[in-house]
Amino acid sequence: MNAQEVFDIIRRDAIEIYSEDDFYKKLKSGKKLTVKLGADPSRPDLHLGHSVVLRKLRFLQEAGHDIVFIIGDFTGMIGDPSGKSKTRVPLTFEQVRQNGKSYFDQVTKILEPEKTKIVYNSEWLGKMSFDDVLSLCGKTTVARILERDDFAGRYAKNQSIGLHEMLYPLMQAYDSVAVSSDIEVGGSDQTFNLLMGRNIQKDYGQEPQAVLTFPLLPGLDGVEKMSKSLDNYIGIDEPPEVMFEKCMRVPDTLLGDYFRLTSDIPPQKFEQIMQEDIRRAHFVYAKAIVTLYHGAEAAAQGEARYNAVAAGGTPQKPSEAVLPKGDYPLWKLVSDSGLAVSGSEARRLIKEGGLLMDNVRQNDPNLTVCASEPILLRRGKAKFLKLMFE
Repeated sequence: MNAQEVFDIIRRDAIEIYSEDDFYKKLKSGKKLTVKLGADPSRPDLHLGHSVVLRKLRFLQEAGHDIVFIIGDFTGMIGDPSGKSKTRVPLTFEQVRQNGKSYFDQVTKILEPEKTKIVYNSEWLGKMSFDDVLSLCGKTTVARILERDDFAGRYAKNQSIGLHEMLYPLMQAYDSVAVSSDIEVGGSDQTFNLLMGRNIQKDYGQEPQAVLTFPLLPGLDGVEKMSKSLDNYIGIDEPPEVMFEKCMRVPDTLLGDYFRLTSDIPPQKFEQIMQEDIRRAHFVYAKAIVTLYHGAEAAAQGEARYNAVAAGGTPQKPSEAVLPKGDYPLWKLVSDSGLAVSGSEARRLIKEGGLLMDNVRQNDPNLTVCASEPILLRRGKAKFLKLMFE
């Protein structure tokens, strides 16, 4: 592809390009550009929301440019305040590094491993002296930082804003200086941070990066952006049967966006299928996504499992967990098995009729279960867990 073709495709899919002239000039220069993406490992798993930007990186990678994926093990201890109405709970360096361990394997499901440089921003941020920090802080003003919507909103409501949060955009901006990025990509919620990098580079004598922002993928609830904390996500490293079932739950009104932003199926094809048969379109989407991350055989198995469950059956090979033999109140059995993240969630799940034990719906969280023989638990329509006891 030539520079014009790359530019046209990016412009078609991007929300904003800062600036189009700069971006086009960089592409026309003929040099191999350094394209940056940063991600804070506040949680260990990436999801399809992350893939929207990662797929654009892959496109630029295939166009011959260098990709630098920055794992924010230093900035992750603070946490990006974008879209947050209160200060995040700080993470330890050990927690952030642990979360970041799986990032390479997940990122390279989309990017070419041998052509992707992955670095940690503690390599430079962790080595800065206080004099370096003061110099960085002198590159902007408090008024500029408070222009940010989430900070401005909190300030207007007299809600606290930690000084460390105000430094976050500067730290992310300095990442661009450290890797000398020519282009930075991110979601539309990252616009303030990305433009800060563009501005800071000039103060450090570098040519400002072009900034490309892309749409945020709505979650399965159809309301909030995709997020693991909201449990409305499709993880790119989830088991194929789980991924298939979740893909089938994409709201009809959002299916076109999911096709366009996360799959390789061209618009003319998926739009026609959606017009003809929306249910078939869901199957086409689910098979495409599972094939993309797990292969065609796994996609076929995921489809067979989904059809079996939809018909009221039980999958041939449900997930398994092992617990000690003994007597359990039902809520504790569910919680200890991992089918619920806490005892309170387990109680709520059972009271609301969302749990079946050996295909019998249960409503009493305190039911005593004499656990010695295998038990099949089912949460909702498609989450099965076979419990073994020893």
